[in-house]
Amino acid sequence: MNKHHDASAPTAETLTRMIMAGQGKVPADIVIRDVQLLDVITGAITRTDIAIIGDRIVGTHASYEGKTVIDGKGRFAVPGFIDTHLHIESSLVTPFEFDRCVLPHGVTTVICDPHEIANVLGAEGIRYFLDCAEQTVMDVRINLSSCVPATAFETSGASLEIEDLEPFRSHNKVIGLAEMMNFPGVLNADPGIIAKLVAFQGGHIDGHAPLLLGTALNGYLAARIRTDHEATSAAEAREKLAKGMAVLIREGSVSKDLNALGEILDENTSSFVALCTDDRNPLDIAEEGHLDSSIRRLIAMGRPLHHVYRAASHSAARIFGLTDRGLVAPGWRADIALLDSLEDCQVSDVLTGGRLVSPDLFAARVPVEPVGLTSMKAKPVSADDFIVPPRADQNQTPVIGVKPGLILTFRESATLEVSSVGTLPDLSADVLKVTVIERHGRNGNIGRGFVKGFGLKRGAIASSVGHDSHNITVIGATDEDMAVAVNRLIALGGGFAVSDEGRITAELALPIAGLMSPKPFEDVTHDLHALRDAAYALGCVLPEPFLQVAFLALPVIPHLKMTDRGLFDVDKFDFVN
Repeated sequence: MNKHHDASAPTAETLTRMIMAGQGKVPADIVIRDVQLLDVITGAITRTDIAIIGDRIVGTHASYEGKTVIDGKGRFAVPGFIDTHLHIESSLVTPFEFDRCVLPHGVTTVICDPHEIANVLGAEGIRYFLDCAEQTVMDVRINLSSCVPATAFETSGASLEIEDLEPFRSHNKVIGLAEMMNFPGVLNADPGIIAKLVAFQGGHIDGHAPLLLGTALNGYLAARIRTDHEATSAAEAREKLAKGMAVLIREGSVSKDLNALGEILDENTSSFVALCTDDRNPLDIAEEGHLDSSIRRLIAMGRPLHHVYRAASHSAARIFGLTDRGLVAPGWRADIALLDSLEDCQVSDVLTGGRLVSPDLFAARVPVEPVGLTSMKAKPVSADDFIVPPRADQNQTPVIGVKPGLILTFRESATLEVSSVGTLPDLSADVLKVTVIERHGRNGNIGRGFVKGFGLKRGAIASSVGHDSHNITVIGATDEDMAVAVNRLIALGGGFAVSDEGRITAELALPIAGLMSPKPFEDVTHDLHALRDAAYALGCVLPEPFLQVAFLALPVIPHLKMTDRGLFDVDKFDFVN
């Protein structure tokens, strides 16, 4: 039996009422009157009522009476959307505020990997997310973080082995094992990785395999890993589909793969393709939307309409074993988005578990106390801490190359001037300093190097969001401004800061594990606007500077990254000499 059916099965009395209401013999609890129902399997559109008892649809393709009637007004009814892979922490708000921010966009289920908070707080962070998931209006499901820390080449705040994950496996909100990022560990049969994979052979195992192809991909898939959200080209996605992998088309705040992957979604593949955001912040959600934005854009690209809606709902549910949802049909969970337009995916009302989403639903949630309010343990720094010692070969200083919309980075090199304060940045060539400072109180490590692609002419940008170990990452034109930005972050207990000529010009405090704000998402959106404007004032040319800073320290995504232990070559899986 699949434990991911509804946690609370109906009683005999309720089930009887469902059967009778479906036949029109007794009134339904709720009737959505007069909608145009999109069948995501056939593409047919039918004018109908939808009858609901409790959290279950009991009738379609007929007229019904109900205790509560919602006027469908001829709007289109589609299954609620499922975000198949994301980190709520990357929304920079609590799961409660994420719920309030994203549910109105038609996203009724999210499959979350609490990997970011787990890297800071370990099992305590996972428990916090599970406690929140019990209260959210949206159905938040959890995949248990598989790679904490992501690699042995950085310092995280915690470490999770299979013994730490086991206590959570039977939780009704848990689906399986989250993205298995350490694909070298899988391919080399690392004992700790094998132990995790063995434990979840009977359940879902999420994949993460950027640019992995050929027999290496075969070996990875032999571990019964089923999904991937890291494909960045149609050719890569097609090989993964050909080998039985479900491809999750990702469109986040930094990783924007929809344009490259959209062409793979068609009549033949839509049952094996789903949608995800991975990392998306409230500013982008306010300006563009969430999964509704991906749906809108895929349809605009000419992808077959009902197959896009299928990928966003039924396919996603099937891929992740959520067998109770993904269709607007009798016997299925009443997760429904009502749209003013199918082509534009204009969501005007949402039902989740048979409840019409409203401010009252959010207000009725029982609060969960925040955790990790003292996770920032870095000591204040001075400008001297950012000095980069000269290399033996000064003509070939390695530089991390950054491009907009990609968390992939590139290996470049530069000839940089050396002075009495070490190797200098070259602002005329857009070569800035990048530094990662260990902030969990483990060792005080500082990794130093150079980055290209931000465009800064002055000042510095610092972040305690630094995937995946969440140390402090700072880029800057001067050592002094880098120190000012970092010290402000330490004082805030984590967050984002922009400094210019010795003063802070914008900031956002993220005191919950150094990752999330306790404030309403509207306030965070406002602060992100100010931060982005402050970054642009320094000359920044990247549309989303803060998440691009956050991904500079992620040593599982090719090609060159910076950790608290130094410059890291992901292709060689070793440090740069």
